[in-house]
Amino acid sequence: MTTTPTVVLVHGAFADSSSWNGVIDTLAAEGIPVLAAANPLRGLTSDADYIASVVDSVDGPVVLAGHSYGGSVISVAAQGKSQVTALVYVAAFIPEIGESALELTGKFPGSTLGPTTRPATYHRADGSEATELYIRREEFPQQFAADVPTAATMAVTQRPVAVAALEEPAAAAAWRTIPAFALLTTADKNIPVEAQRFMAERAGADTTEVDASHAVSVSRPDVVADLILRAVRHNR
Repeated sequence: MTTTPTVVLVHGAFADSSSWNGVIDTLAAEGIPVLAAANPLRGLTSDADYIASVVDSVDGPVVLAGHSYGGSVISVAAQGKSQVTALVYVAAFIPEIGESALELTGKFPGSTLGPTTRPATYHRADGSEATELYIRREEFPQQFAADVPTAATMAVTQRPVAVAALEEPAAAAAWRTIPAFALLTTADKNIPVEAQRFMAERAGADTTEVDASHAVSVSRPDVVADLILRAVRHNR
């Protein structure tokens, strides 16, 4: 069993695992084992169950890092997982039990996400219809990734999120028992920085702020990787 934690990266809505590429390169150069999980973005409980299974597949300790909605997912997925040594929230939701991502987004003014999204219908496995959201391609760069040169490409490859996932309340808050680290993005148009500060302070997180868009893992992978490395090394 390795003593160096494996970093499991969990992307959020409107992104995919490639959004961590720059972070992965930096962590790998430091000799840190890393795994970027594919977040289903269908429902908070089911997404967390899947990420928990990814954690269980890793031999040894784990540091879980979540971006945006991925923060909600890791907060639930890490509950009861003794192998998880730290939680890292990257421009992310840090919900209390019973809180949803949509609720936290609206807790403070400043998010312009709602008007930039478009709904689409999809079918669940049982045949019932549900709604998912995309950010409109022409508005994606300014809304999500204003400081990313490849934002137009990210708009094409974005993963939609089910409305139900954003509305579902968190059933656990693993940050209550696991050390938390948070990167706050002051130019964020998805999750207002005031909301990020509120959540990070409530969680007692080791916090860093950066002038970056919501897509900070793409625009500032160095800063994101530095915080993750701090989490990896905090209990050595």
